[in-house]
Amino acid sequence: MIALPAQAHPTVVTVTERIVRRSAPQRALYLARMQAAHRDGPARAQHGCANLAHGFAAAGPDKAALRSKPWPNIAIVSAYNDMLSAHQPYERYPSLIRAAARDAGAIAQFAGGVPAMCDGVTQGTDSMELSLFSRDVIAMSTAVALSHNMFDAALLLGICDKIVPGLFIGAMAFGHLPMIFVPSGPMASGMSNPEKSRIRNLYAQGKATRDELLAAEAASYHDVGTCTFYGTANSNQMLMEIMGLHMPGAAFVPPNTPLRDQLTIAATRRAAALSAAGGSYMPVSQVIDERSFVNAIVGLLATGGSTNHTIHLVAMAHAAGITINWDDFHDLSAVVPLLARIYPNGKADVNHFQAAGGMGFLIRELLSAGLLHEDVQTVAGQGLSAYSQEPALTDDGLVWQDAPAESRDLNVLRGAQAPFSADGGLRLLCGNLGRSVIKISAVAPEHHVVEAPAMVFTDQAQVIDAYRAGKLTRDVVVVVREQGPRANGMPELHKLTPTLSVLQSQGHHVALVTDGRMSGASGTVPAAIHVSPESLCGGPLARVRDGDVIRLDAHAGTLELLADAAEFAARTPAPIANASANGGSGRELFGSFRAHATDAESGARTCNP
Repeated sequence: MIALPAQAHPTVVTVTERIVRRSAPQRALYLARMQAAHRDGPARAQHGCANLAHGFAAAGPDKAALRSKPWPNIAIVSAYNDMLSAHQPYERYPSLIRAAARDAGAIAQFAGGVPAMCDGVTQGTDSMELSLFSRDVIAMSTAVALSHNMFDAALLLGICDKIVPGLFIGAMAFGHLPMIFVPSGPMASGMSNPEKSRIRNLYAQGKATRDELLAAEAASYHDVGTCTFYGTANSNQMLMEIMGLHMPGAAFVPPNTPLRDQLTIAATRRAAALSAAGGSYMPVSQVIDERSFVNAIVGLLATGGSTNHTIHLVAMAHAAGITINWDDFHDLSAVVPLLARIYPNGKADVNHFQAAGGMGFLIRELLSAGLLHEDVQTVAGQGLSAYSQEPALTDDGLVWQDAPAESRDLNVLRGAQAPFSADGGLRLLCGNLGRSVIKISAVAPEHHVVEAPAMVFTDQAQVIDAYRAGKLTRDVVVVVREQGPRANGMPELHKLTPTLSVLQSQGHHVALVTDGRMSGASGTVPAAIHVSPESLCGGPLARVRDGDVIRLDAHAGTLELLADAAEFAARTPAPIANASANGGSGRELFGSFRAHATDAESGARTCNP
């Protein structure tokens, strides 16, 4: 049984103990598998001569070390491609890592690449139907990269939406190895987020041209690095830090800077040290446990992070033999204060968050409030308090120093004693339409309860067409069904954000109810998302009709269709509208994924049992 510190918040203790009990059988099996996979000394020593010769045939200057020296060999698994701004900086990482490994008495080999799909490019297109499942493709690709058993540790290079969860899931299958995640950092701030949103809304109303919209988007997404709003990509970086899988303070350091390079070098040296051949063996299966996931959920709530992680964290936990669900998110949200205002939950971006005090300040505040488990393992070799520091370059090289004692910008980051909100703003909704989640940290209080007639759609393009035809200019609950994992791969419906925001700004009571995802940028319109069970699998959304009155109540935690229960239950589900594959997008290749996907609350898993 995991020992819990006495100073922990009672709800944190209760939720952690509940997860430990719930997970006990599968966690024990997982740890036993990882223990059985461990071997003392370099992994390649287990190979026969032909196997080993294949493994070092192209190793050049490292061939002799791989052949005869007991040096640890570090796998580089990278999501590099030069189309995506967040991943383009990874082009130069392998040479940097190889040199750092040699200096540390180790070797590094590029073990494999994983696909990196950008939701920003595919948003609103048929290709988004591949997006969620790309996570499991990445997990399997990671496993293939590590399957050669040449490696004693791994550096995982990835940033964006499905990529970090996929790398994590794949890594946990090799949990007997040490693993460190290596980010590339956010791009410099461009056009302000409020101005970008203003132009998007004008375009949705037909009051701005496509050229004006493109100019605004290009001014926002303008350089190498992660998009600076606080969506899934930057939520990923927060999570890897608060789970102790980064070098401390690595999350939001800009790309291609001396400090970023030194953090990458430090990660390489640390990976070598954590290997079985390096003297401080610490496999990732021992770094990650039930407390790690409680810390992850707390961090997500305290920063107003991406709703996508109500799916991804569940799948990631499952890969480590741990079971979490939406009740855990809901209960923790009631006691975790909102300490950050980053777009779409505020006007600032992640660079402003970093300047205000960043992860070091945030973690220290949450620790001081008893909301995080300090006594966890981390790749830094210390408890989580090591992550209340931030990195800096001095004449003596890379050092870590205490994060600021006070926030440098109270409009962006606050202490636990004076939060933006007393709770994390993520709620579980239950009722006769199923279970769903809603993020209200950016939703004004007057919109927390919406009761209005439904208008039902099976595609977000239909919603936009109805808006342009004037059919939505009223109080309305927009229902978009057949958007779950088994229906079409659960694409994000972020394209609806400007349209629904315009309707709300005109004074109408508007809400979205869907078995799809809204995105990591869920914003000011109340949205009951991830409704489970999904409509394709007999979920109640399949029986909703135009004109049905739906009540979404974020205060009471309910999502109800206001109708006679017997009449509603007796309705025949609507015929499936989106059964055929979209040509040219690759959707047909993912038929087996759709057929076997679990529901959203179970992580929409397809590849890990």
